[in-house]
Amino acid sequence: MIEFYPQIKWVHVAAVMASGLLFALRGLLVQFGQPGWALAAPVRYLSYAIDTTLLTAALMLLTILPGALFANGWLTAKIVLLVAYVALGMFALRRGRSARVRTACYVAAVATFAFMYSIARAHHPGGVFWLLAAA
Repeated sequence: MIEFYPQIKWVHVAAVMASGLLFALRGLLVQFGQPGWALAAPVRYLSYAIDTTLLTAALMLLTILPGALFANGWLTAKIVLLVAYVALGMFALRRGRSARVRTACYVAAVATFAFMYSIARAHHPGGVFWLLAAA
């Protein structure tokens, strides 16, 4: 399956971007008082489809690559941050009890997404901070 690595990685990266952009759009709709649009069934189902594709590609990459990926901690850091991102996203879109809580969770979720992206680019658990220190 290693011969399909470039294609699977491309699908994974494309799904990451699509998922992040859709979340950002849905979060902005909630922030601007349009939760009906952000939480509409077709938008939710699109989000589920993108996230399923993303996780499937991630699991495929995980089976292709050697177990040494966990040796330096960058993949582990991404997985831990993914759990935080999902929780923050739930509070940002629906579960936050007030507009202030939803806004804080939205900003924190976007920042978490950006940090996960920087970890993936750097292949280091320090992400952007490690890149800045190395420069």
